[in-house]
Amino acid sequence: MLFPVLQKPVSAPAFFVAALLLAGPLCAQQVAPAGVAGFADPKPTSAASAPEAPAFTVEIGAPQEVQDYLRRHLELMRYRDLADLDNSELERLVLAAEDNVRELLATLGYFSPLISMRLRVEAGTTPAPAARAALRVVSLGVETGPPTRVGEVVLDFSAGDQSLRDAIRAGWTLQLGARFTQAAWDGDKARALQTLAARRYPLARIGSSSADVDAEKASVRLQLQLDPGPAYRLGRLRIEGLTHFDSAMVERLARLMPGEDYDQTRLQEAQQRLQDSGYFESVYLAIDASGDPGAAPVVVTLREAKQNKLVLGLGASTDSGPRVSVEHTRHQLPGIGWRAASKLMLDRNLQSLGGELTATPDEDNWRWLVGLQLKQENAASVDVGSQSLRVGRTQAGERRDRNYFLQYEHADTSALGAATRAQSLSANYGWTQRSFDSLPFPASGYGLGVEVAGGWTLGAHNAPFARTQLRWLGVWSLGDTTERLAASRAGRIALRAQAGALWARSSASLPATQLFLTGGDTSVRGYVFHGIGATSAAGQVLPGRYLGTGSAEWQRPILVDGAASDWEGTLFVDAGAVADKPSALRAQVGVGTGARWKSPVGPLQADLAYGLALKRLRLHLTAGFNF
Repeated sequence: MLFPVLQKPVSAPAFFVAALLLAGPLCAQQVAPAGVAGFADPKPTSAASAPEAPAFTVEIGAPQEVQDYLRRHLELMRYRDLADLDNSELERLVLAAEDNVRELLATLGYFSPLISMRLRVEAGTTPAPAARAALRVVSLGVETGPPTRVGEVVLDFSAGDQSLRDAIRAGWTLQLGARFTQAAWDGDKARALQTLAARRYPLARIGSSSADVDAEKASVRLQLQLDPGPAYRLGRLRIEGLTHFDSAMVERLARLMPGEDYDQTRLQEAQQRLQDSGYFESVYLAIDASGDPGAAPVVVTLREAKQNKLVLGLGASTDSGPRVSVEHTRHQLPGIGWRAASKLMLDRNLQSLGGELTATPDEDNWRWLVGLQLKQENAASVDVGSQSLRVGRTQAGERRDRNYFLQYEHADTSALGAATRAQSLSANYGWTQRSFDSLPFPASGYGLGVEVAGGWTLGAHNAPFARTQLRWLGVWSLGDTTERLAASRAGRIALRAQAGALWARSSASLPATQLFLTGGDTSVRGYVFHGIGATSAAGQVLPGRYLGTGSAEWQRPILVDGAASDWEGTLFVDAGAVADKPSALRAQVGVGTGARWKSPVGPLQADLAYGLALKRLRLHLTAGFNF
């Protein structure tokens, strides 16, 4: 199950946790077990606190990869902490260790090694515990010989789906000439079985497998026979746990059609849709494989969410300061069955009260919606009080969202003591595509959002207008995508762009909520929220008719012991402009650096940006990935 993604602004607890965690890596100390090569044992502060010395020391002469592997897995290493281990017992352990070394080297693909082991003990002594490790040394020498390489691969499975056969072969890493290791062999077998079991053949199993090694030629013949079992198709949903909602709604959200091929990914997507709907606290989907494979029932086990939910929130953001919010959700209104959601939010720059009614989804996952919102906002140099009413339909999916609606807007705008009133009625359409490799932590892919609207201003002088806005985000890995570790170390580039335009007669009176402002945490860092707009003759920053922003960011994981951690460092440059004419657009630029943390509930980020126009540093804290 995916964790929910936080939306900005960040809450106060997350704010302080993020701040503490950002400081954490600077103070953390790495601790390693005593006696491991490459680490110095800490000096005891007193005789009472000094750790007991190991019973013996192991010296390994081998290539570094082999040495590290033996230190982790050699059974002899486990006996170093035995306080009463005498010399004769240690000799028996050393004699038995050679077979263990050969077994371990075979898992790395070395089947003809030369191994030497001997125990060096100072004759005629019974060393004190503090000195015995220095007087008893096990010397292990390894000449690995040539690594074993794959000489032949025989894959045998009777699944008739050519795409499955191609997928299994594409995921096979031990190709001809590749170095053989037991871990790679086990991984290839597991991936092949998982690929088969995930699509059409849920009861697939390994019929037989063998790795025949020719030690003289340092070659191995691999043979894997998969037994797919029967091909499964989906039957009807068998729903368990419903009390208030009807089964038709569950079927519409799941969108699993009887007769379609079993596909584990399709079931996971259906499970996620049901979970994300908000109607259920827990969801689990699985097929009943005990019956007819041609119509296997899909068992849907649910626990419904409470009919009423109240959420009280305290938070803070670098854009708007402290925030208080109250949200109430009624999942099923009596009589019509629609969901009602209302929210009150108060912060330094925005006070809003809104409500929305949404119908249950139809067969194509479209929902009717009715929304009303009242807002009082301090934006740039103006105060805007607005009311909006919209009626339309919306469709949300894993990769694509769409909506269309009619909207009425009324806005009262105050600037320098002068007040203007404007109204509009518009038809709107929005479309968003998300093609990222994974969410909420994308490493590659893109997102594209398009909004278009057309309408009329209302009042004494009606005038037509058209409005459009485009958003785009692209993410590229800088490393070789076939080598995941190398790609993660190299980092990635994220490019972001946004453009907006509103066309109307210069004399048209337009609601300020239809115009554009930019600046802040998610647009142009280094500037206050909505601090970039069109500049009036009096020097005021006002909403404008044209918008353009862009950003380039280098994101690179912070490595710990050579591996990518959950922390990232970033360098970025942002630019944005707003004006009433395209020719008047003048970009304001912010540059900076930041840190990211892949938290269990989504990305948390802290950025320190310098606004070149303001000549001032500004801290930005945000949470969540949202496109």
